[in-house]
Amino acid sequence: MKKILFIDRDGTLIREPKSDFQVDRLEKFSFVPEVITYLGKIARELDYLLVMVTNQDGLGTSSYPEKYFWPFQELLVNTLASEGIHFHAVHIDRSFEKDQSPYRKPGTAMLTSYLKGPFDIQSSFVIGDRWSDVMLACNMGCRGIFFHEDYGRKPEIPGDIEANVLALHTGSWKEIYTFLKTQDRLIRLNRSTHETSISVGLNLDGQGHSSIDTGLKFFDHMLDQIARHGEIDLIVNGKGDLEVDEHHTIEDTAISLGIALREALGNKIGIQRYGFFLPMDDCAAQVGVDFGGRPWLVWNVQFSRERIGDVPTELFEHFFKSLSDH
Repeated sequence: MKKILFIDRDGTLIREPKSDFQVDRLEKFSFVPEVITYLGKIARELDYLLVMVTNQDGLGTSSYPEKYFWPFQELLVNTLASEGIHFHAVHIDRSFEKDQSPYRKPGTAMLTSYLKGPFDIQSSFVIGDRWSDVMLACNMGCRGIFFHEDYGRKPEIPGDIEANVLALHTGSWKEIYTFLKTQDRLIRLNRSTHETSISVGLNLDGQGHSSIDTGLKFFDHMLDQIARHGEIDLIVNGKGDLEVDEHHTIEDTAISLGIALREALGNKIGIQRYGFFLPMDDCAAQVGVDFGGRPWLVWNVQFSRERIGDVPTELFEHFFKSLSDH
């Protein structure tokens, strides 16, 4: 089920002239700032189909001859394609607003194939600079991103648009990229067994904040370090049979965290292999991580004591094995 970005043209990809609203001369053609950079990152790193949807009033009539439209449309599409930005489709409505055509935004008649096809419309977005774009999102059953270069105070949403349809109001394509990037990398899950009940909240694009309570203070401390140094936001709440021993709580927390990481990474677009050597005041750690999908753990660590705080040192290898397996 593919997600889609339905993207308006004038005022969103290229600047819309303030006089007659027609891009029909070269001096009227200019890209919206940073659109090539961040739409390119969206195309390369995120899992969305790009679909251009635009109203072009009277295209093909004497008021807007086609010879004044297509050279600049081709310039737009070819320039973006040269940067790896390819549109799955381009939909152009030629009617005037007075015609009240069902094909004209915010009407959906031009886009019915997406409503019936193998697409995840609920997770899709419409991006545009007019309320008709947000209303299109409402009519399609997805959410809208209201884009304005002259971004200022929070806009008053027209009464016929549900408040939760407006996902973002911005004048920055960088902010759109950041917003979309975090949509699929925020996970909440609950996992229960006979021995434990673990809940995990994970935001891979966080700031290193954590709230952790497993009943094992040193284990909580080490999970906090994963959040802090990984710059991820992490919530872990765990209840286990600590009256028996620590094994189940640590193992099931690792399993839950591993599942959350796997789901947050998704198709791993934009992920690159990475390794580091970390010197600290009293130790040095060398770690290599491969997100290739083949679980394995090589563990070369020696401890000189049986416990650190309230955690048996033998369980640390088991934690990382359970984490990597899942």
